[in-house]
Amino acid sequence: MPDYFHGYSVVGLVAVVGVLFVAVAFTAGRLLRPVAPTPEKLLTYECGVDPVGEGWAHTQVRYYVYAFLYVIFAVDSVFLFPWATVFAAPGFGGITLVEMFVFLGFLTVGLLYAWKKGVLEWT
Repeated sequence: MPDYFHGYSVVGLVAVVGVLFVAVAFTAGRLLRPVAPTPEKLLTYECGVDPVGEGWAHTQVRYYVYAFLYVIFAVDSVFLFPWATVFAAPGFGGITLVEMFVFLGFLTVGLLYAWKKGVLEWT
């Protein structure tokens, strides 16, 4: 086997060992745990409070919108830091600058759309 495929075989072996480790752990847990179901154990656990009423609850959508906007800008920052290191390398300046402006343009259009729709107002 050439040296080229040696790296893939190591990754494959680590993946197989990982899957086997998880399978053995789950199997051992299933075989070793005590099984004694009671009606109290089968109830839904809600932080120590007995469940009352239905399972449906009204949740404000704006919390999810803010969380989604946070994820978008967190991904943006994760993309910006490696870009800053590549931008300083010789021969990558112009291309990476155009790519970053295209990426930031898409994010800006999305932010302006959310602002225009009134999503960013907390009322």
